Amino acid sequence: MYTFIGGLILLVVGYFTYGKFVEKMFGVKEDRTTPAYVNSDDVDYVPMSTKKNALIQLLNIAGVGPIFGPIMGALYGPVAFIWIVFGAIFAGAVHDYLTGMISIRNRGAHLPELAGKFLGKVMKHVVNVFAVLLLLLVGTVFVSSPATLLYNLMDGWMAMGAILAAIFIYYILATLLPIDKIIGRFYPFFGALLIISAVGILVQLVLTGAPIPELTLKNMHPDDLPIFPLLFLTISCGALSGFHATQTPIISRTTQSEKQGRKIFYGMMIAEGAIAMIWAAAAMSLFNGYDGLNDMLANGGPAGIVSEASTLLLGSIGGTLAILGVIILPITSGDTAFRSARMIIADYFNLSQKKIMSRLWIALPLFVLSFALTKIDFTLLWRYFSWANQSTAAIALWVGAMYLFIAKKNYWIAIIPAIFITMATMTYIINAPIGFGLSLNAAYVGATIITIVIIVLFFIAAKKNRANNLPLEVDVSNWSSTK
Repeated sequence: MYTFIGGLILLVVGYFTYGKFVEKMFGVKEDRTTPAYVNSDDVDYVPMSTKKNALIQLLNIAGVGPIFGPIMGALYGPVAFIWIVFGAIFAGAVHDYLTGMISIRNRGAHLPELAGKFLGKVMKHVVNVFAVLLLLLVGTVFVSSPATLLYNLMDGWMAMGAILAAIFIYYILATLLPIDKIIGRFYPFFGALLIISAVGILVQLVLTGAPIPELTLKNMHPDDLPIFPLLFLTISCGALSGFHATQTPIISRTTQSEKQGRKIFYGMMIAEGAIAMIWAAAAMSLFNGYDGLNDMLANGGPAGIVSEASTLLLGSIGGTLAILGVIILPITSGDTAFRSARMIIADYFNLSQKKIMSRLWIALPLFVLSFALTKIDFTLLWRYFSWANQSTAAIALWVGAMYLFIAKKNYWIAIIPAIFITMATMTYIINAPIGFGLSLNAAYVGATIITIVIIVLFFIAAKKNRANNLPLEVDVSNWSSTK
């Protein structure tokens, strides 16, 4: 277990070292008033404590991604551990921290608005459509996956349609009501269940001496699928996820001080990386090798792996609690996916959200579309979600790099992971059957050319924005005298 335990230790060390470096480089302004106070509306802009914000952030970002993704990514072998650990420290946590902090300094703006400001007006419209589609896919995936787990847990006692309806009703309430009424009130209990389930699996892996494989760069996938780019799209939420860029602005609107940012944004990504490590290790060690894991995935999907692993390690009662913890994850991300989509659309059209009917007219079409998407095969949805997710991550990282370039700070912390994930997403969409279906070699060449063009365009725009002194933040200096 040296690789597994070492990876968990590195995640913790990364938070206290690289996380501190990123925070110091960004430059926290402790006395700057946050949007929670400046834009307070008792609906979306509501000041909440650091612990509550951190827990909500973790539950928002940690859907089935850091569980289902690592389970499927485990087929590639221990190389998955490398991506989870170093991806979380140097890409995912940086992505989340920059998105959250830049949003705080721009009145809690969502990614489309930030992209429009820092990457050009055209990008605002492109990213707006992209973000809403991603959130619809996320919401749909996070309806169908917990519904399947609940259906299996109850052994078919309740009809699948009834379970889907119950989840949708909860999502509607969580999307429409003020953030402190449901999300802020119930998430602490959900969080306790999540932590208990993850820690339970971790402890049992160690106590039972599970045969977790040690580090190797060899591709273990039974079908010999290429590590690049597939691993980096299969494991997204546990290492780097664009979905997080749609969630952090929710919490940027409830954060009381910029000083809380590292714990809330950087720290919770590290926690999600730990969850991903645990489930990747369980998948690699419990099913008689990679062929056995592949067969299990073919027969029961990731949900089947979760149920089987939980029962094997924790018994019937403990396994049930663990499964409930896993069910909580997608539900607590699905609700905020729809909430975020509502907020993005409202911001785009400049619609007030104080009245519940104003929120309802935006939310209802989203739920209708999502219900229609539940009829599509889950594996197909996941492929589109994975590509859209990592493409959104690339956009968010380019936004962060632009902000840092204009501020004359160390923009390489954002631009290096931005280049890497841009290359991965371009390679995938050129090669994949759901994309252009070209050969892998052609995809490598095409992705390299596209990535180089994007880099050149970035630096041209960045130098222009710096020369024009593009404002990096909204002025709140007069707030205290006018509130």
